[in-house]
Amino acid sequence: MTQPPHPSVLPQTELTRHRRLREQGSRRRADLDAILDAGFICHLGVIVEGRPLVVPTVYGRDERVLYLHGSVASRSMAGGAPVCVTVTHVDGLVLARSVFEHGVNYRSAVIHGTARKVTDPDEKLAGLRRLTEHATPGQWSYARQPNRKELAATTLLALSLEESSVKIRTGAPDDGDGPDAELGIWAGTLPLTATWGAPEPDPLLPPDTPVPAHLARREGTRHG
Repeated sequence: MTQPPHPSVLPQTELTRHRRLREQGSRRRADLDAILDAGFICHLGVIVEGRPLVVPTVYGRDERVLYLHGSVASRSMAGGAPVCVTVTHVDGLVLARSVFEHGVNYRSAVIHGTARKVTDPDEKLAGLRRLTEHATPGQWSYARQPNRKELAATTLLALSLEESSVKIRTGAPDDGDGPDAELGIWAGTLPLTATWGAPEPDPLLPPDTPVPAHLARREGTRHG
């Protein structure tokens, strides 16, 4: 059954309403998609035995669901409980004339919901494929795919993207038209970018093993 397309505007709830720095908030679904697509590491926050636990993990997505990967032994991957997932990209430092006005140019997404443990074999395999292809397009069909034992040792959580919040900060410092502008202090931004380096072969790899094209073409390209 074909699902209807997701809305272009993110729903506003008590958890996703922008309370501070509202001018940096966005309810555009396209901004959420862009932030998620620009990364592959998220932080999963969950309550375990009455205490908060935040762990980094890899993710992938489709139009409606964020898939999170972990071990069956991980306490954070039990599923069936409310969680909070964050993805953040730092684009630079905002260096103002006063320390109080310093800041960060960034893009961030926060997703709230109840994580569901994926038990259907077909969905689990499809979710793991999305997760692998999200980080390294082309790798799923190049490398050996997981066998039954490996699948049994892997937990995959599914989290709806419906309750998501987005914030984005760009541009220069905010004190250029205030009293501190007379101080003669340099102000501006210090951009931060990351690029993929040259693939480094496993020392045990036969020397004549070529680098696959889907990895070679990422060298020198920007991440995020």
